[in-house]
Amino acid sequence: MNNEKLLADHDHPAIQARANELVADRLTRHAKLESLFHFVRDEIQFGFPPKWDEVKASETLHYKVGYCNTKATLFLALCKAVKIPARIHTGLIDIRIMHGVFPGFSNPFLPRAGGHSWLEVEIDGIWKPLDSYINDKRYYENALLKLHNSGLTTAYSISEAKGASSCEFNFGEVGFMHMGAVVEDHGNWNDFAEYVASDKYIRMTRLQSLVYPMIARISNRNIEKIRSGKK
Repeated sequence: MNNEKLLADHDHPAIQARANELVADRLTRHAKLESLFHFVRDEIQFGFPPKWDEVKASETLHYKVGYCNTKATLFLALCKAVKIPARIHTGLIDIRIMHGVFPGFSNPFLPRAGGHSWLEVEIDGIWKPLDSYINDKRYYENALLKLHNSGLTTAYSISEAKGASSCEFNFGEVGFMHMGAVVEDHGNWNDFAEYVASDKYIRMTRLQSLVYPMIARISNRNIEKIRSGKK
């Protein structure tokens, strides 16, 4: 794919500068990855940017906000900028994971499952999945309380349908954040743009595209209430 079409624009000066700054004092691949992880998790807060999915990594760096697909793209670009082998893994996720985040009126506009992605990185010759960076830690901790109090296993951008969740740097040993809600596997890709160009990707309808900005604004307000611990 032409580099100009890549969403993980790892050669962008801002991506290069931030990635190299983040790993400057880290000696091992694992240590470098952990530093990138904490940046993507907490410095890019969970939320919805002005555009959906087709957001370049450099744009997410500027917005300082992102969700599963845009955060994965940024994480991928940062890894590539410092020569850490990484790739995108995609699939479909149960849309009920956004219960309590998306406004209730949006339900008729949403499919039962939506496009989802997470990062895979090569450590010691093994490709390992990583998704616990999707929600920033402050949001995650308050959302987890709401999830447990609700009696649900999947909501508030967390799924514990298949086991405990986690926002810590780990490859599933402690827990994933969204994997419990993944309902279909669409495989690995070098860039999310390749997935978007495939017949597996579900594009928004015209109506969904029109209402997205409003849904994003309301969702971001809901997210901030949860992050701040407000009822």
